[in-house]
Amino acid sequence: MSQKTHNARQRNQQRSRRAFLVASASGFAGLQFGVPQRLAADAPVTAPQLNANSLATGGKAKSVILFFLCGGASHVDTWDMKPDAPAEYRGPFSPIATSAPQIRLCEHLPMLSRQAHHLAVVNSIGASVSTNDHHAGYYYNLTGHEPDSTFLSLGNDRRPYADDWPYIGSVVGARRDGNSSLPNSLTLPHQPSKAPYTRPGQFAARLGVEFDPLYVHASVDDPLKFHAPSLVLSGDVTPDQLRSRQQLLKTLDVARANFENVPAERTWKLHQQRALDLMLSSNATKVFDVASETDATRQRYGASVNAASLLMARRLVEAEVPFITVFWKENEAIKKQCKSAGGWDTHGDNFNCLKDHLLPEFDRAFSALLEDLEQRNLLEQTLVLVTSEMGRTPKIGDPRSGGVGGAGRDHWTHCMSVLMAGGGIRGGQTYGTSDRLGEYPAERPLTPADIAKTVYFASGVDDLRAEDGQGRPYNLLEEGNALTTLF
Repeated sequence: MSQKTHNARQRNQQRSRRAFLVASASGFAGLQFGVPQRLAADAPVTAPQLNANSLATGGKAKSVILFFLCGGASHVDTWDMKPDAPAEYRGPFSPIATSAPQIRLCEHLPMLSRQAHHLAVVNSIGASVSTNDHHAGYYYNLTGHEPDSTFLSLGNDRRPYADDWPYIGSVVGARRDGNSSLPNSLTLPHQPSKAPYTRPGQFAARLGVEFDPLYVHASVDDPLKFHAPSLVLSGDVTPDQLRSRQQLLKTLDVARANFENVPAERTWKLHQQRALDLMLSSNATKVFDVASETDATRQRYGASVNAASLLMARRLVEAEVPFITVFWKENEAIKKQCKSAGGWDTHGDNFNCLKDHLLPEFDRAFSALLEDLEQRNLLEQTLVLVTSEMGRTPKIGDPRSGGVGGAGRDHWTHCMSVLMAGGGIRGGQTYGTSDRLGEYPAERPLTPADIAKTVYFASGVDDLRAEDGQGRPYNLLEEGNALTTLF
């Protein structure tokens, strides 16, 4: 793509993204009455054509929880370990037996090892992309679509575009009937990554901004306080005053009736109604009250913001939300040690970062989620998925942290693993293998498209037809096949 072409596209996309991101936040708690920026003229906003029979087949998942380990989790140090590989590959960790004879996990995952009979471990995903970076890794694993050439030419400057392929959570949310006062797709506890480097792939994009996830925020310092912009009234505005303002808004709408047929205006109205419904719903606000959980439950999950987010995800499953995404929130206290943003991007001191910080937090929280869902008879109807944007180099030593002496692992998009549980999945099994060093898929090679199709199958979404803004039909994901043998 030429720089001139990119600049023109960027201008169009920026206009679209303003509506795209502001609408996602639903941030007009005081009911501001400005008319939004129009979407780009060439950006499709038409909702997909829904098939009444689309839920007639498939798995049992009424809800999906996607737990995304931001940064790129090391597959060879967690659930695809290579104890027989040379020392420069295998590292100091040892695998341990689990509650499932087929599954071996890292010794630093003792709690999860007792829940392994719920797991399907998929070890043969080849998500190779030319950029070998986070942006492309997010996009591929969140949409099922291979990144286009702009990811290579722009790198971290590649912004989310309104004509990107949609996030799998947005597709599931669009194809499901809502059974609660909450949106069909919610994301917590943050939106990766810090602006202006927002990760592509996490939005509805060409599917239409009305299917964007609602973002719910929490902080490392106050993990039990979840903040959805749509649930906070500005200043001293009361619900009664808000209802009065809604009546005023309806009056103003009459004066701009000429705009009713403009797609951007219709979309904006949908977001206005979504925000209003959330603010006036006592049931919705109760769902976000994680502090109301018992001390024993909160302690079982752990005290971190990621632990609280998984507990929140369980509450959202109880509220019948179809798709919940938890993006691992980085701990800035370990940024310097791990040579990263403080997440799973362990460029330096990989093994101590995992052993002392990342694995204990993950082990407690994720095992608690599986245990909690099972005890509440929710696991069979909830697909739980753990993924990341990439694996990490099987050979130890990242040049950016001093090579072998820095004990880091660099990005590795050529091979990675995914964990699945619930939603009709048969637990206690592995699928596919990587080679003896964990560098490339060996048996039953897959791509992220296969994982996306498996999520759709588990959710009963079997119709992926849609139409663009000009009424032209297209398929939301032609590549890949559902791993039906897992069910």
